Amino acid sequence: MLGNILLVIAGLALLMWGADRFVHGAAASARNLGVAPLMIGLTIVAFATSAPEILVSVVAAVEKQPGLAIGNAIGSNIVNVGLVLGLTAVIRPIQIESETLRREMPALLAVTLLTVSLFLDTYLSRMDGMVMLTALVIVMVWLARLGMRSSASDPISRDFEAEIPTDVSMKMAIIWLIVGLGTLLVGAELLVNGAIGIATLIGVSEVVIGILVVALGTSLPELAVSLASALKGEYGLAIGNIVGSNIFNLLAVIGVAATIEPTALPPTVLSLHIFVMVAFTLVLFAMTYDYNDHSDLSRLEGLALLGAFVAYDSYVIMQNV
Repeated sequence: MLGNILLVIAGLALLMWGADRFVHGAAASARNLGVAPLMIGLTIVAFATSAPEILVSVVAAVEKQPGLAIGNAIGSNIVNVGLVLGLTAVIRPIQIESETLRREMPALLAVTLLTVSLFLDTYLSRMDGMVMLTALVIVMVWLARLGMRSSASDPISRDFEAEIPTDVSMKMAIIWLIVGLGTLLVGAELLVNGAIGIATLIGVSEVVIGILVVALGTSLPELAVSLASALKGEYGLAIGNIVGSNIFNLLAVIGVAATIEPTALPPTVLSLHIFVMVAFTLVLFAMTYDYNDHSDLSRLEGLALLGAFVAYDSYVIMQNV
């Protein structure tokens, strides 16, 4: 057990560092190629921040443990809304002024409902995976067009402008991109092996380990970004980081896993976990909806999200561990 725990810790550490370097290299490369900061943030950075979840999904599916990938995707979306946004709002209420972000929220709802519809037959086929990956391409194109149409004065555009590196040469950007990707692959391998070992030893499913352990670990980069952004007053980036990550978690993480290794879904996925993920998404949409030209995520709402997350994780632990 100690060896597996150390593998998980080492894997998480490598994933965090590798994700930071991968995002840094990807964003700097795009900027050096002349891509607008808003488009970089909506597409490249959003995709890159989900790189830990995606690579864990690939490794888990290749090792014929797709349940770990599914639990990671569902659990990451719950962690992102309940823990990351909840904790961030408690520390610093998040003001939502970006029109671009308001347009992105319905896309997250649509992607969530697509995922639920594919889950209803309790089996994720290779065709389901291809549908999700096709939807991923469509969403990427839509986000790119959204970035081109959005106003340069949009607050989220200024947030991305401030955070995307400007003093990195193309050579160093590519080096960091390769180093980050390699580190992510090693970290994902260690994390998956440790998580499978723990699941085997304590007798729980890979889905549960994915939700309780892997999802929390792979969401740490999002937590760091959202907290740092909120403290600097970059509210659009604080919540936009989560919305983009959740979209890619569902389409890329589950889509890749199902395409590589089709799998039957455990009953608890439909009866509990997917229901909780949808509930968190709907609550976030309601909390951030533009009522009377005013939209924010208050400390009280953040506390409610955080409390719901703690209650859900506590219930899963009591039922399984």
